[in-house]
Amino acid sequence: MSIVLIVAAIVVILALTCRIANEWSRAVVLRLGRFHSIRGPGLYFLIPLVDIVTTVIDLRIRTVSIAAEQALTRDTVAVGVDAIVFWRVVDPRAAAINIANYREAVERVAQTSLREMIGATELSRLLADRRAVDERLRAAIAEKTASWGVAVQSVEIRDVAIPPALQDAMSRQAQAERERDARVLLASAEVDIARQVLAAAEIYHADPVALQLRQMNLLYEMNKERGATVLIPTEMATSLSNVFKPAGKTDQSGPSAR
Repeated sequence: MSIVLIVAAIVVILALTCRIANEWSRAVVLRLGRFHSIRGPGLYFLIPLVDIVTTVIDLRIRTVSIAAEQALTRDTVAVGVDAIVFWRVVDPRAAAINIANYREAVERVAQTSLREMIGATELSRLLADRRAVDERLRAAIAEKTASWGVAVQSVEIRDVAIPPALQDAMSRQAQAERERDARVLLASAEVDIARQVLAAAEIYHADPVALQLRQMNLLYEMNKERGATVLIPTEMATSLSNVFKPAGKTDQSGPSAR
């Protein structure tokens, strides 16, 4: 009977003194009501009736979804923004002692920081420069949660909802800008073409033979696939024949049409 009592006492003592913490967990131990140490991972021991585990902190990365409905941007546009915050506890002591419920506090701070960020940002920047806005929001949340032992890893804005009427206006504006860019590009191309045509005209004016060769090339391109008969004015036919006639010979034939 004494052996059984001794074994039972040992079991009770071990149950009160021996604890095991997972790899991702840290136990906050108080001794006589005051902070004593952070224990874990693995096996650790407590002094019965003296040490107490007040909380076990999970060090893994967690996520919290936040949303702001009908929040006004800096240029007074009502938008809805959804975002995800990735955070983790880096200081278990601060998370256990400095704040009662760090999980709820992180969610509340992220919510208010999102609305503050929207109110200080214009809609165009919120839509176009998403990475900068994410980093700005992350820094704002991290500054408020640093004293709680919480580090914000990243913030990702999933969606920015704008009113349908504004979407139509932005679509029309984008279409008008594209049409304007297309017309400017077309006008620029016309200017370049006109400059090249002017340069070619100056070359042909200075060298009539080059102009005649160009005319022959055009006639060839027009006739090589269709096989049609082309009528050439007499003056043009005479000039072309003079270009390719042997030296010392003159054209004795009269006007002709080809």
